[in-house]
Amino acid sequence: MNDNTHTQNQTGHERVDKTDREWRDELTPSQYEVLRRKGTEQAFTGHYVHEKRDGTYRCAGCGAELFSSQTKFDSGTGWPSFTEPADRAKVELHDDDSYGMHRIEVTCAACGGHLGHVFPDGPGEAGERYCINSCSLELDAS
Repeated sequence: MNDNTHTQNQTGHERVDKTDREWRDELTPSQYEVLRRKGTEQAFTGHYVHEKRDGTYRCAGCGAELFSSQTKFDSGTGWPSFTEPADRAKVELHDDDSYGMHRIEVTCAACGGHLGHVFPDGPGEAGERYCINSCSLELDAS
């Protein structure tokens, strides 16, 4: 029997729900730490920091399409940065007051996995910088 359940998230898309044991079995230790426990990779250590290939960045937890390489830019911060999600409905934003500061957390709308944070200092039209942990992503190179 499959213990996965699918419910609707706030955007109306199916939600991927798994047990903690399933997440631990399916993710690498670093992916589990970031996606399920809201951890953060050390700056400049992630696999996609300097990635230049074209493609689609998907959630490492569930495969949802999250970001396009067309919106990726070098922010100099040490994490992959994007000006916008591929589809705004595929990510959710949450207030995050941890570590004595206010930030906006970015999570995958499909599985709830922690991706990173969005900041109001990006170069795009909206002025946003989606600062995303490499290990929360998988590049589907085109």
